[in-house]
Amino acid sequence: MQTKLKHNKQLQSDMSAITIRKANKEDSAAIANHLLLAMEDIVCEFIGRKDPSKAKEFLIHFIHQEQNQYSYQNCFVAEANNQIIAAVNIYNGSQLRQLRRPISQYIKSQFMTDFNPEDETQSGEYYIDSLGVNPNQQGKGVGATMLRYLINYYVTEKGQTIGLLVDEENPKAKKLYLKLGFKSVGRKILVGKHMDHLQLKPESKRV
Repeated sequence: MQTKLKHNKQLQSDMSAITIRKANKEDSAAIANHLLLAMEDIVCEFIGRKDPSKAKEFLIHFIHQEQNQYSYQNCFVAEANNQIIAAVNIYNGSQLRQLRRPISQYIKSQFMTDFNPEDETQSGEYYIDSLGVNPNQQGKGVGATMLRYLINYYVTEKGQTIGLLVDEENPKAKKLYLKLGFKSVGRKILVGKHMDHLQLKPESKRV
């Protein structure tokens, strides 16, 4: 029991040392490294290459720019000891087509691949596209801390709904989202994967 209490106190101390902030252009490489932990397979599918280095180059290219789906403008990072340990990509679902357009054009011109994925989000929610945590920090509650930050920032303060997709074959992640207050609102298919669509709405919008 004493060991467990010490462990819990250490986790609380670690969480209190985390700073979450809006990303900037200089964070691009670190953001790519973290987001790829969650979406490398999807990026490889998008560009038609099973090449992690190409996937990273592709993602850095767009994170470093503005006005696109993966831009640093649509990212937050978590820092501890002056190092980025997690990153999340989130944007207004109503802007999906607009934000995706430069990505689609780039893939078609650079990779000669037809890019026409399903719409993963829509108007009415801020969509959490991807969240990645440094492997050395996983299991310490970093992901949950970032999600709580987003819930407070978008839902509590701004009165917006946030949404995300979770693979039906990943019940552990879904359990965390449900524990944080997300509710299932339907299902979607993204690059062949069956996903649960979850949302968390402001209190005034809940039924």
